[in-house]
Amino acid sequence: MTPSGLSGSLPQGLIVRAVADALAEDLGLAGDITTDATVPASAMAQAVFAARKPGVISGLDVAAATFATVDGRIVFEAVAQDAARVEAGAIVARLHGPARGILTGERVALNFMGRMCGIATLTRAYVDAIAGTGAVIVDTRKTTPGLRAFEKYAVRCGGGMNHRVGLFDAILIKDNHIVAAGGLAAAIAGARARAGHLVKIEVEVDTLAQLDEVMAHKVDVVLLDNMTPAQLKAAVKRVGGAMITEASGGVSLESVRGIAEAGVDLISVGALTHSAPVLDLGLDFVG
Repeated sequence: MTPSGLSGSLPQGLIVRAVADALAEDLGLAGDITTDATVPASAMAQAVFAARKPGVISGLDVAAATFATVDGRIVFEAVAQDAARVEAGAIVARLHGPARGILTGERVALNFMGRMCGIATLTRAYVDAIAGTGAVIVDTRKTTPGLRAFEKYAVRCGGGMNHRVGLFDAILIKDNHIVAAGGLAAAIAGARARAGHLVKIEVEVDTLAQLDEVMAHKVDVVLLDNMTPAQLKAAVKRVGGAMITEASGGVSLESVRGIAEAGVDLISVGALTHSAPVLDLGLDFVG
């Protein structure tokens, strides 16, 4: 279900565990008492997943796994692909099989896909807004606990790229680290002593004076936090390609183009995952 050009997919084991947890939460100890009481066990049905608003698709594998977990007899046929743009009314997938299973899995599948499609759709809006500048939109760790891998995958579906996955795969020294370490030099020295040769070191700065200090230590990436486009442009000029430059802080769809035109390499946007509206999707039985 992943089109060429989409970087990576979600591991099946991760999907299976997340789906199992979500279904257990929904079914509780008694199961789907409404469906079991009203729908004959022998009833079969056909249904369609459809987008009620325009958007970008993400999470088809998760929806498919949801129905397969509920009842292995349900056939889930994707019509769209992850990362594809769809218009309102577009059919995303078709299902057929036991009606009880389709009804029981409906909300969990919609919850996953609505969230993931919403993130992919918002990400695509940011990516489109900076088209032609050379900058790249990346996410942050401001994700829903337990769903980070899913939300970061959705960012990739929208054309963005992923920042570090967690605290374990890259070093990002922020202002509080510098204070606690006793200064920038001490923080960077500690990072270098701990980091392996494949681990990148990034340092956050708020001013051009701090940037000058960081440049003396030759780290891999500098995070330019809450700077104006003019400050960013000056910072990029000072760096001169010696480090990767990342802009962050208060980025919006209205401001992102100006930030990108300042010449930064990356723009990190927490809103991609913490503020993306759910894409309106629906599942309807058909004759």
